[in-house]
Amino acid sequence: MTVRRTLTAVAAAALVALLPHTAQAAQSYPDPRPLTGQEIIHDPTVLRLKSGGYVAYSTGGVIGARLSEDGRHWDDAGNAFAEPPAWWYEYNDTGDPWAPDLSYRDGRYWLYYAVSSWGTNHSAIGVATSATGLPGTWTDHGKVFSSETTDTGNAIDPAVVRADGRLWMSFGSYWSGIRMVELDPATGKAVEDARVHHLATRPDEPYAVEGPEIVKHGRYYYLFASHDACCAGVNSTYKIKVGRSVSVTGPYVDSTGKPLLDGGGDLLLQGHGRYLGTGGQSVFRDRGRDWLAYHYYDARDEGTPKLGLNVLTWTKDGWPAVGR
Repeated sequence: MTVRRTLTAVAAAALVALLPHTAQAAQSYPDPRPLTGQEIIHDPTVLRLKSGGYVAYSTGGVIGARLSEDGRHWDDAGNAFAEPPAWWYEYNDTGDPWAPDLSYRDGRYWLYYAVSSWGTNHSAIGVATSATGLPGTWTDHGKVFSSETTDTGNAIDPAVVRADGRLWMSFGSYWSGIRMVELDPATGKAVEDARVHHLATRPDEPYAVEGPEIVKHGRYYYLFASHDACCAGVNSTYKIKVGRSVSVTGPYVDSTGKPLLDGGGDLLLQGHGRYLGTGGQSVFRDRGRDWLAYHYYDARDEGTPKLGLNVLTWTKDGWPAVGR
């Protein structure tokens, strides 16, 4: 009996080893790094500052800010801006921005964000710069790119990436998915008559794919996106999927070869235990390691959105996986 159980266990382990990496990952998900302090956040973008310590910006307030010395204890640091720039009110009545993206290049920090209203693609992406990246130091430079109700795309959820000496911005939500335009590195805004590249969607309405993040690893560009529904507390079904391409403009496919333009995508992280509706993700590099930042809805705290941080590891065949 003992021998039979041992052989059965070995056979089961061998079978699991043969499964695609996504199927193995779907068995269980690691919890995020334990955090203290001000954990409440939505759509986080995180970066280690050149001056030391970490900053996180998010949806909420006039781009809500958090600061940390060690990446574990986070303090409320107010907002990126003292008040909304006047042009934001063209896109909503409250002047609330969404889903910022923080990066550093050419000696400055760049903060991209979206302004819109729920349920419309009358939207715009803006950009601001800062010498330090700290809240209260940002200078706004206006619109980067916009969409109207006559368009098939939605100009929200920006994410910037450099590729082969050029600068690109992915963006998008629901309105047929994820798109990309080239930016002028000098201004940080879309180049004149920018071609719009379509990167990911799903076959049926409401499409439900948004919040892109693109990362270069090895010879591939990896597109991370949030699928399904956010913003419903413990009823949120957000999950993070990923595909890759040898070109930043696509086509992106998952590990089975299914195009992301046909609903493909390997499941990287989904709700588990108290950590529900995982999404709104970004990726940052710190001390030689990649980190996945996202929000989850805490089932032990009435669905309050909180910051999740997990190490992002890479399999031998070049696919990302979450660790702790």
